[in-house]
Amino acid sequence: MATTTAQTTDIGLAGALVQTMHVLQDLYAETSRPLGLTPQQAHLLCVLLAGPLGMTDLSRILSIERSSLTSMVDRLERRDLVARIPHPTDRRACQIELTAPGLALAHDAHNAFTTRIEALTTALSPTARRTLTTTLLNVFG
Repeated sequence: MATTTAQTTDIGLAGALVQTMHVLQDLYAETSRPLGLTPQQAHLLCVLLAGPLGMTDLSRILSIERSSLTSMVDRLERRDLVARIPHPTDRRACQIELTAPGLALAHDAHNAFTTRIEALTTALSPTARRTLTTTLLNVFG
């Protein structure tokens, strides 16, 4: 994301955030591919690190249609990375949880992604790093 000061000023905050989003999406693709995952599959596995979720919640979090999510879960289930488990309060629904191999792969995906981000941001001073972290958490956290 090497831009000149003039370019950064011209694109404004929204443009800088969009540009950052594209860089992060590219990083997600680069780090998930060697693990045998699509970026969407890696995202799903990383989301499940927080614990099992229902299909409606996953669809909303991942911003994908239920039918696409069902296909993705089917593929991950065939690879023994996720499992469908009964919902604790709704007999009609199920939740998706990581299996042991899925948990290990989710951690690998998360660590590969965060390691790349750390490498890209090493030029930030500790103060700039704290300011950026605080700002992002206040806005998006």
